[in-house]
Amino acid sequence: MRRQRPQTCTAALERELNRLGYRFIAGVDEVGRGAWAGPVVAAAVILDLDRLPDGLDDSKRLSSSRREQLFRAIRETARAIALGIVDAREIDRIHILRATEFAMKQAIQGLRPRPDFLLIDAVKLDDLGIPYRALIRGDQISVSIAAASIIAKVTRDRLMREYDKLYPGYGFAQHVGYGTPAHRDALARLGPCPLHRLSFRGVR
Repeated sequence: MRRQRPQTCTAALERELNRLGYRFIAGVDEVGRGAWAGPVVAAAVILDLDRLPDGLDDSKRLSSSRREQLFRAIRETARAIALGIVDAREIDRIHILRATEFAMKQAIQGLRPRPDFLLIDAVKLDDLGIPYRALIRGDQISVSIAAASIIAKVTRDRLMREYDKLYPGYGFAQHVGYGTPAHRDALARLGPCPLHRLSFRGVR
């Protein structure tokens, strides 16, 4: 009999911060950091803790259909959602780590109301002027970070499906820019397109 995976993603951190007086707690996460093509997308989400969608979890542990369902539920119930997007050319120019930080800061700055505390998946950010915790595997611990991971993942996947129409032949709708054997074969046949990160090993 298959063992059921334990549910570890909860609102415990958010409720603890509420008790400490923080009202607008934002989860922040990114998607696309390791891809060969396409943007890095960050999301920041302030959830309404009284209206949490059921089943919030790390986007990587959810099926695509479940991510889509939760994407809609988050958009209907969250207090605020904002995105930050950095394209391939900028990633090549400033390096992926700085691009990730920039996308996250864009998302945070786009939130209304302004958050008074941040829960960030793994990345440490300077000069925010907002207290925060950077949590390793935060998308598996905090519902706010999990919600941000879902918003970022669904947004980026939709972008890559649209890019597949602009640049056919690479299979962006299937691998969404990550380094799969099919993607490697397409690069060998076609060479890189404007979506490819030329600074990444495997692209050139």
